Amino acid sequence: MVVNASIIFNEVPHGAPVPGKTLKRVEEELDVATVDLEGGLLVKMKAVSLDPYLRGRMRASSKASYNQAFALGKVIDTLGVGIVERSDHPDFPKGAILKGLLPYSEYALLSKARLDMKLAKVVEKPDGIAWTTMVGACGMPSATAWIGLYEIGRIKKGDTIFISAASGAVGQIAGQLAKREGLTVIGSAGSDEKVAFLKEIGYDHAFNYKTTSTQDFLEQHPPSVVFENVGGETLDAVLATIQNNGRIIHCGSVSQYNLPPDQQYGLKNTSNVVTKRLRWEGFIVSNHDWTEFDKTMPKLVANGEIKFKEHVTKGIDNGEAFLDMLEGRNFGKAVVSLE
Repeated sequence: MVVNASIIFNEVPHGAPVPGKTLKRVEEELDVATVDLEGGLLVKMKAVSLDPYLRGRMRASSKASYNQAFALGKVIDTLGVGIVERSDHPDFPKGAILKGLLPYSEYALLSKARLDMKLAKVVEKPDGIAWTTMVGACGMPSATAWIGLYEIGRIKKGDTIFISAASGAVGQIAGQLAKREGLTVIGSAGSDEKVAFLKEIGYDHAFNYKTTSTQDFLEQHPPSVVFENVGGETLDAVLATIQNNGRIIHCGSVSQYNLPPDQQYGLKNTSNVVTKRLRWEGFIVSNHDWTEFDKTMPKLVANGEIKFKEHVTKGIDNGEAFLDMLEGRNFGKAVVSLE
């Protein structure tokens, strides 16, 4: 018998999630040896990922979106990786490594019905890659950078790209991939320490948006491509300064996620989409093929060609680590180690 800790969706937030109220740690006794697997699996989780999109799932079930709302009182799902502890399913043997959308628990029970939804798959763990890195630099955030650059932005040598929230999970990878392709790379971040990190990993220009005007900086270095993660005033500055025939890869708008609709920033420069002949496209990474990413990225990470920073939380809390990530108090990819 073990005590199994999990995070449940406890209450729909109004504004920023409140640790212990929106997300809540719960514990229950679990008999690892005898619990009914319902034709499925018991997985000992090793690491989970904390990402901004999870905020969008913390809503009333009546509000439609591209993904399903979390169910009140139930364990939330996030990108995770773990080892199969017990199995009643022939495709998932004991000892296999499972990666995908998994319950945020120390031990995850996956029924056959859930496995049939193909939300997770058996993977190999590359030599030298930590469990947390499997859901970070080798996981969904890096795939987001890959798909955004190559499929949505169609980057090419000679482009100048601006990446907002550049020291975060997606931005730190996007900048390095863009640099490998011969682009001039500009990034913004929220502290001088983060700006220094961007320069260490190859950004040509980086600035602290809290002390330097984004619009003023981009007027000096007008981008032809933008990887937009922030939205709000930052996006308005992008629309004002981007070059003619520019491309905007719209990945997220984290500055707006905790604001009610009547307090969200109203863009002022949307007419430039027409006058500058811009292509502005959003995307959901799970709708795209990851084959090339999965083949290439783990090698680049393992041999040190792609560098990254992780912000690791040890163990399951009451949602404090998620709020820190959402409000930018982390430095690097936010991950939770459950080893």
